[in-house]
Amino acid sequence: MISERPASASRPYIAAALAVAMSVGCALPAYAGPQTLRDGLFGDRPAPGRRATPPVARYVSQEGDAFILDRSQTRAFMKFEGSPEVWVLRPHPAPRGDVIYKNDLGEPMLRATRLGGLTLFTSQRPGGSPAAFAGGGNALRLAPLSPQVLLERLAQASAKATRAARRLIPFEADASPASSAVVADAAIVTAEAVVRLSRDPDGRNLLGRLRKVKLVEGKKPAVALHGSEMRITVSPDDGLAGRPSSDRIMQAAGAH
Repeated sequence: MISERPASASRPYIAAALAVAMSVGCALPAYAGPQTLRDGLFGDRPAPGRRATPPVARYVSQEGDAFILDRSQTRAFMKFEGSPEVWVLRPHPAPRGDVIYKNDLGEPMLRATRLGGLTLFTSQRPGGSPAAFAGGGNALRLAPLSPQVLLERLAQASAKATRAARRLIPFEADASPASSAVVADAAIVTAEAVVRLSRDPDGRNLLGRLRKVKLVEGKKPAVALHGSEMRITVSPDDGLAGRPSSDRIMQAAGAH
């Protein structure tokens, strides 16, 4: 149920950012529920012979990919070291009591066994690579942002996308105080998608037409191309799960 916003919060403020040389801040992330996802899937006790891993933990794959997996909330989140994007994962039951975590395109990213094992799936290793527990980590959550910080994040996203496209790509947003955090995160994720598009032959064709990124509020996350404008829709009430992933943005651009 959506709580009523004060009158001052109901008036969206418009933030427009042009390319500005700024360092990109780290992504933050989302909301906790009364029961952890790990408890809901595996129960509150480890399997015999296994030590329980913390609900927020760092893992390293056999190939050296390090990431944080946060299963302390009503949704699961993961973030690779060195990347600003936080991935929203949806659990799906698998044989032998395993759980497969998929992204918003339905692609598997992790497989967790009932005994505590973890397998990471990447484009380089689509067959999966074992990942080992490597210590604790910090929960991935979104934090409220002021209008000024939102403007700075939009400028950072614009600067990153502009460097990748080698041409100015302004980022604009229709946002309210309630949506500022997810809009800022969506901007950074969109810039990450633009960088990835710049490395793809089909993606470079799109970037030749792209002139602006617009972020707006809506009922559910979406991405669409309207002529030379890429429109990203975010759902503020869904937190990190209320914006599309870079994979989904690339798919909408026809390059994934």
